Amino acid sequence: MTLFLVIIIAIGWTFSYVYNNSLILVVAVVISLFMNVLSYWYSDKIVLSIYSAKPVTREDHTDLWNITENISIAAGLPMPKLYIITEAQPNAFATGRDPKHSAVAVTSGLLEILNRSELEGVIAHEMAHIGNRDTLLQTVIVVLVGFVALLSDFFMRSQLLGAGRRDSDNKAGGVIVIVGIVLAIIAPIAVTLIQLAISRKREFLADATGALFTRYPEGLANALQKISADTKPMRMANHATAHLFISNPFGAKKSLMSLFATHPPVVDRINKLMGK
Repeated sequence: MTLFLVIIIAIGWTFSYVYNNSLILVVAVVISLFMNVLSYWYSDKIVLSIYSAKPVTREDHTDLWNITENISIAAGLPMPKLYIITEAQPNAFATGRDPKHSAVAVTSGLLEILNRSELEGVIAHEMAHIGNRDTLLQTVIVVLVGFVALLSDFFMRSQLLGAGRRDSDNKAGGVIVIVGIVLAIIAPIAVTLIQLAISRKREFLADATGALFTRYPEGLANALQKISADTKPMRMANHATAHLFISNPFGAKKSLMSLFATHPPVVDRINKLMGK
């Protein structure tokens, strides 16, 4: 969160110089602080609303409720709120700022293809994210990555339209403008790399922790195998929230772009779970 704050302030300072208005820097600082607070308190609600997630009761999905309750007891964590996302693709994610304010959302497609032990593995994985405090970090990233992208896009468009300083004879001013453009290009890349690095490492940790909760790593390994084999696309998937899910909602990529995937390869995750 501190790093995002620094990046946003740096972009704000560049804006203030290019447009010769120090008020822009003040606004950038205020907005960045506001976005940090907003993402801390409301990022989970924002993410759940993005996917039109519906609350679940024990009467609606007894097995899912009982499995989650049992895993919560085994993990020593409060029972999270449960949500269903009407999506054919099998997937799931956890969100919330702390274990007492957490939620687990699963797709309808996940419930259709997994047996009980496999569903236990997936829920344990998501509970591990909650117990490891990944949910706050991951959901905050959703809000802040989007905000940095909007700032950089605004700067690039304003320069293309010819806005900003007109003192082209001022070499220092020209250098600052160039630096600003470079910063606007690099900032979204930098925050995306942060997002990917965090996501990949935390997925491995959640797999391992979830296996400790259930004492049956085969359940999660089999679930990952089924989930990765499903080729149905997620209709509501977007890049800002892809890192939240247990499996990449855009599907496995077998090209150079896999280097920038939000999740480690499923084969690697399964091998680690099975001790290979």
